[in-house]
Amino acid sequence: MRSETKNENVLSYIYIIIGATILAAGINMFLAKIKLVTGGVAGLAIVIQYVTEKHYGNGVPLWLTNIVVNIPLFVLAIKLKGRKFVGKSMFAAAYLSFALFYTSFIPSPKVDFLLASVFGGVLVGTGLGLVLRASASTGGTDLAANIIKVYLKNVPIAKIILTLDSTIILIGAFVFGAEKAMYALISVYIVAKVVDNILEGINFSKAVFIISDNSKEIAEILMKDLKRGVTGINGTGMYTNGEKQVLFVVVGKHEIVPLQKMVKEIDKSAFITIADVREVLGEGFTE
Repeated sequence: MRSETKNENVLSYIYIIIGATILAAGINMFLAKIKLVTGGVAGLAIVIQYVTEKHYGNGVPLWLTNIVVNIPLFVLAIKLKGRKFVGKSMFAAAYLSFALFYTSFIPSPKVDFLLASVFGGVLVGTGLGLVLRASASTGGTDLAANIIKVYLKNVPIAKIILTLDSTIILIGAFVFGAEKAMYALISVYIVAKVVDNILEGINFSKAVFIISDNSKEIAEILMKDLKRGVTGINGTGMYTNGEKQVLFVVVGKHEIVPLQKMVKEIDKSAFITIADVREVLGEGFTE
């Protein structure tokens, strides 16, 4: 596997710092304020803060719980899987604790449960997505799942993470009630969607397959007028048993209508299939 260059490594740490700050702000400003437990160490920290505040007057800060829980997890991870496995995640977890401390001084807006779950989910998802984009994690249930996986080799890691997070959400439901647990699930869904968009890309494009007897003329006009590369794929029409050339081209959303017009001007009976593409890497798109 290719190692990161110096500039890429520096950029990764910038992603981690920005991501951890956004993540911590989302937790402090929205989720912790109205006690929404969305799983992970952050959710566990919200429960511990509430319980200790209720019984002892002073709640344990979120950043402190994050440190206390993650330290033994990282020690175990290093022992079982080596320092290389931990990598940048140790820095990410440590910086998240720091970020949870300084973002706790940011005033929280007055919002209802729904707005808190939505905006909290967006911020947490954005922050977590940036950290994951840097090939790191913030520790917590992800790290715990990797440790458990060492002993439960036949259990998928995704199922372990789901079990751990679900347990924490159930604890939150028991402590704060079913209503807040339902709002927390809204936030969990939004976090997952935002993380997916950041990791898989938000620059949607369209992949177009064109089957026509005039494939050469169509390819020429698309390359000339749309300035897009076109690939010809040899195929066979199973009904006619005749040779066909399938054209493959990726275009932006705004180029779909012009493309359809160009194709239909040359061949009105052309067969066109259009599919969504999450992100395109290469010339003319994202470098």
